[in-house]
Amino acid sequence: MDWILPTTPGSASRRFLVSGAFWLLIGVTLGLIGAIQMVAPDLFPAHELLTFGRIRPTHINVVIFGFILSALYGGMLHVVPAVCRTTLVSERVAHSAWWIWNGLILAMFITLPMGLTQGREYAEAIWIIDIGILLSVAVLIYLVFGTIAKRNERLLYVSVWYFAGGLVWTFFVYALGNVVWAPPAGAWEGINDQILLWFYGHNVVGLVITPPSLAMAYYIIPKATRTPLYSHSLSLLGFWALIVMYTHVGTHHLLQAPVPQWLKVISIVNSIALIVPVFAFLTNVWLPLKDRFGRIYEDVGAKMVFTGTIWYFLTCTQGCFQSLPSVQRVTHFTQWVVAHAHIALLGFAGFIAMGTVYFVLPRVCGRPLYSKRLADFQYWLILLGTIGIFLSLTFAGLIQGEAWLNGEMVYRVLPQLKIYLVVRGVAGTMIVISALLFIYNVMMTVLSQRQTSEAVDAEPDAPALAAHTPAQEEAPA
Repeated sequence: MDWILPTTPGSASRRFLVSGAFWLLIGVTLGLIGAIQMVAPDLFPAHELLTFGRIRPTHINVVIFGFILSALYGGMLHVVPAVCRTTLVSERVAHSAWWIWNGLILAMFITLPMGLTQGREYAEAIWIIDIGILLSVAVLIYLVFGTIAKRNERLLYVSVWYFAGGLVWTFFVYALGNVVWAPPAGAWEGINDQILLWFYGHNVVGLVITPPSLAMAYYIIPKATRTPLYSHSLSLLGFWALIVMYTHVGTHHLLQAPVPQWLKVISIVNSIALIVPVFAFLTNVWLPLKDRFGRIYEDVGAKMVFTGTIWYFLTCTQGCFQSLPSVQRVTHFTQWVVAHAHIALLGFAGFIAMGTVYFVLPRVCGRPLYSKRLADFQYWLILLGTIGIFLSLTFAGLIQGEAWLNGEMVYRVLPQLKIYLVVRGVAGTMIVISALLFIYNVMMTVLSQRQTSEAVDAEPDAPALAAHTPAQEEAPA
């Protein structure tokens, strides 16, 4: 029982972080298989388990739920008690959440290639897995709110806001988007199902992944640079603007569908308005870094998180203008959209998730990172791979969109895309190698016997580090 559900502080956080690194390797390997199939479809055996239609949803779900959310939740289980100056309300309950969560990711990994799917974007998992996801999120909600209730720090730092809010939003967004009240199909019918699906599909990024990603950035960047946020009030403005403006943007995926015009207008207006929470966040974490970028470079975890904020800027700026009908006339249904999805999930959330593992793992293990040099090499490898995927698919998408706009037939366009899909495969290979180095570095850090005070924070994790502005604004209770 002590091994299955240990009580050692930080042990649940460590398990979530390590499992996130493991699922990254599995997820990007599946992505590479899919990328190769786009160039050499006859390379793999003609088996139903290896068809692109089954590999792709498995790849997406493993990356989102297995890698990104596992790593971010691992960071959350360390950050929330730290900034609340207390211990986690129950380490054993946290471990139970870890067992449930990883059991569900394994179930996705097995059932989706078998063709057991609801066939809906980001909501492919079958009904029983959906119920399990909601159960595990409910357990995480208990852990966060229970820890907040027993805190010894009066002020709630903004990261706690984002973690707590993000978990509540995750529960309701996931339940609604997967239509859990209608088993076993987990879907409605017709255009109403598509409207609900894209409410969910876009909010998987905006209200499920983004809050814990921003929470970790709000914690790691000020802590690594020993610099307070520019404005605590601005961070709360970004928090409330996110929930108000992100909720209704999903319909901009359906501008070509018979959706009510008023709903299309709302989705486009809110998509443009997302500039408000995005720049509120970026101003808060970027502005104080003047003359302090050297401190970011010194810590590989902070460097990855900071790079993730740059991808966040690119993703959200592109996404705002991508919602316009005049832009979608060229980009919709093309590889452009796939490029955009990769910089959102791998560029923004993925880099922050990897940075979280590198920053938090030494602290919960009580030992230094096994190899900073290896981590730096892995950082550049995955950065170049991500840039390669983004640029190659963006160019391919523009070629597709312009050709179709001019009336070209699909079969005449496909040969023009081959070189870009080859580049995408090469970039994917770099990412898989990077993931191998990542899991090796993580496992060697966990298994290392070296103990050092360098792995323990020299400064307290209290909100005093970053909860106040230079003007000493009063943070909310």
